[in-house]
Amino acid sequence: MLVSAAESILSIIFLIIIGYILAYRKWFDEKSTNLIVKLIIQVSLPALMMSTLITNFTRQQFLNSLNGLKIPFMSILLSYLIAVVISKLLKINPSRRGLFISMFFNSNTIFMGLPINEALYGEKSLPYVLLYYIGNTVFFWTFGVYEINKDGMNGKAKFFSKEVLKNIISPPLIGFIAGVIIIISGISLPSWFMSSCKYLGNLTTPLSMIFIGVTIYATNLKDFCLSRDITGVLLGRFLICPLIMLGLLVLNHDTGLMKDVFVIQAAMPVMTNSAIISKRYNSDYKFAAVMISITTILSLAVIPLYAAFLK
Repeated sequence: MLVSAAESILSIIFLIIIGYILAYRKWFDEKSTNLIVKLIIQVSLPALMMSTLITNFTRQQFLNSLNGLKIPFMSILLSYLIAVVISKLLKINPSRRGLFISMFFNSNTIFMGLPINEALYGEKSLPYVLLYYIGNTVFFWTFGVYEINKDGMNGKAKFFSKEVLKNIISPPLIGFIAGVIIIISGISLPSWFMSSCKYLGNLTTPLSMIFIGVTIYATNLKDFCLSRDITGVLLGRFLICPLIMLGLLVLNHDTGLMKDVFVIQAAMPVMTNSAIISKRYNSDYKFAAVMISITTILSLAVIPLYAAFLK
């Protein structure tokens, strides 16, 4: 299983390498990289959310699956609380403490999580990928953004604000909500529209992997020195968060595909939005870029190990 799990993500590695090579050849600058992010967040992901939901769920199947949503919420909340404690125990620099906490408990559920779970378990895993995505998205744009915002405001930031609400109601989440409404109401969409959504949604994986390759290239290699901050984030992403998820699933007697997908999602790399948000709120965005690169590279070895262990 270890070998087959590693082989299943070779295509992901290949796409990341392409992104790295294209960045090396100066195909991308900050403007073109931002364009890729906009295409993913505002075009391909909303289309993917809708087409995936409508294709993979009937009304009854969707309602039954909502029972599994409580596990991601509980797991991410516990991970957040533990991240706060560990940030104090490790005496993380206040200028990046909020960013440390956010990267500790939030994972890259779409850019890496979606294609890797699809490679490991096929399209039948996508509904569970989306369930975890809901919890991860809500917590990142509330608790995560709140913590990052504190870094740039000397530890002071408003938790409830228009900006937080605006970030939660993102295009991918709107696409997800639209898909849910269509499923529950029993609306039948034209085949040409569904085909268009599928084509646009298929852009998500290649664009996401190319973006990660560009990010890795843009990171200064001399920043890859092991430190207390880096070690803390690595423990959170690849050990503590997956074990919390696994423990909750075992206690709840959840087995099968949902268990496997949720644990893999909990072990994903740092969320790529962390660098963008930390720069916007005057946190340590260079540290975020380094952690995105390190965790993305390490995940290519860690994820097959988790997949083999779960099997």
